[in-house]
Amino acid sequence: MTLEVPGTLRVEVGVVVERRPGVTPWAEHAWQPREVIEDAPPAPPWTVLREEAGRTLFLAGTAKVALHPTDTDNYIHNLEQDPPRIWVLLRPTEAPPGYALQAVTVDAGEAQLYAESGSDLLEALPMPPRLRLLVERFVAEHHKVREFHKRKRDRADTEALGRRSRLEAP
Repeated sequence: MTLEVPGTLRVEVGVVVERRPGVTPWAEHAWQPREVIEDAPPAPPWTVLREEAGRTLFLAGTAKVALHPTDTDNYIHNLEQDPPRIWVLLRPTEAPPGYALQAVTVDAGEAQLYAESGSDLLEALPMPPRLRLLVERFVAEHHKVREFHKRKRDRADTEALGRRSRLEAP
């Protein structure tokens, strides 16, 4: 069971991935997400889109980008970048072609968490224009400025910090 934050919006996008010959003896192929498309054609994952000169473009599949009302600060920081980014995560698998489309996000904080795994392939790509407009509208509707409240420290009891003998009762 997953809890859904009220107001969460999910947008489906397609991911185009390129496979090209490896340049080292240790890797037969190199994989790289190339583009996120807003209107993905109805095709099964890992459909070949084009092949030329040893390079193959695949439609890796579709994923849903989740926009949460509580994460609008992260979206604002992303929209301030030139250009705004969308992150694609591919996870190695035993099944052909060797990777699975795991996630797509516009939240840099979430992307950072994925980057820490080490074995996943994470790529930052330019955010598609209509998705950018949708994120801007989502932020305008849901963003709430949260004021920072500095907590005051409790005053230390200097008498309690002194040494006590074993005979003294607390």
